[in-house]
Amino acid sequence: MKLLFLGTFALFVGVTVAVPAQEKRVHHKPDLSDHAHDDAHGFQYDHEAFLGKEEAKTFDQLSPEESKEKLGKIVDKIDTDKDGFISHAELHHWIKHRQRRYIEENVDKHWKEYDQNKDGKIGWIEYKNTTYGYYTDVEFDDVDDKASYKSMLTRDERRFKSADRDGDGVATREEFTAFLHPEEFDYMRHIVIQETIEDIDKNGDGKIDLYEYIGDMFTPENGENEPDWVTTEKKHFSEFRDMNKDGFLDANEVSNWILPGEVDHADNEARHLIHETDKDSDDKITKKEILENWNMFVGSQATNYGEDLTKRHDEL
Repeated sequence: MKLLFLGTFALFVGVTVAVPAQEKRVHHKPDLSDHAHDDAHGFQYDHEAFLGKEEAKTFDQLSPEESKEKLGKIVDKIDTDKDGFISHAELHHWIKHRQRRYIEENVDKHWKEYDQNKDGKIGWIEYKNTTYGYYTDVEFDDVDDKASYKSMLTRDERRFKSADRDGDGVATREEFTAFLHPEEFDYMRHIVIQETIEDIDKNGDGKIDLYEYIGDMFTPENGENEPDWVTTEKKHFSEFRDMNKDGFLDANEVSNWILPGEVDHADNEARHLIHETDKDSDDKITKKEILENWNMFVGSQATNYGEDLTKRHDEL
């Protein structure tokens, strides 16, 4: 009998992208846009930050009237407390939501498969049975690599329990998102760090030495010379990663490596949009103020054409 193994690793496959070997463990926050943030030459950066890259393209095909109408409906969604104002917190939450769409689509893709009793939640037993079949923790006798499957089951259960904030044994959609994408949630940081150490730490001492660090990135073939980037990574290990200079990376040092503190671009963009739109300087914006500055938030056929003309003029 073969296991239906979907597991957390398999669920990540659909949302991963190719990265250099030395970057594969590092969780960088994605850019809000591929465009430069330069309002003097157009608002494409703001459009993609506010809408998401794919949705911004659809607005570029609309007339100005259609764009403003759709924007008005979006503003109503952003105003979650329905007080008639868009606060920094509401706009920040919206921008982060748009930038996380690929994650939410990944969760949606698997939700129905795991929510077997259709109660809007996913219990650990539902997830376990769907992923590993109806095995007990001590079985797997007819599985080729019994130890690996038992290890994966234990790891998934630990991650599930960490994501289940109220400890009731079932995951809401938000908790299930934290289970599948722990790097996106502050309260799951310890899980990301623990799993990374377990993946790399081959001798089981709970730390990562230089050989384990490099071995996770590069394994030479027969007679193969060491690439320059491997030499650079060895220097990074000793000069930057190993902060206390004991020859190992502990949990705190691994955290600094794989979860670097970075600028919150969504927060900066929310502040920027409010600053540019808030005419009465009350640190919040109304639907009227947004629609008066609609082309900063969304594009249209007209604004897209205008930005193309500006670009061609600059090139000349």
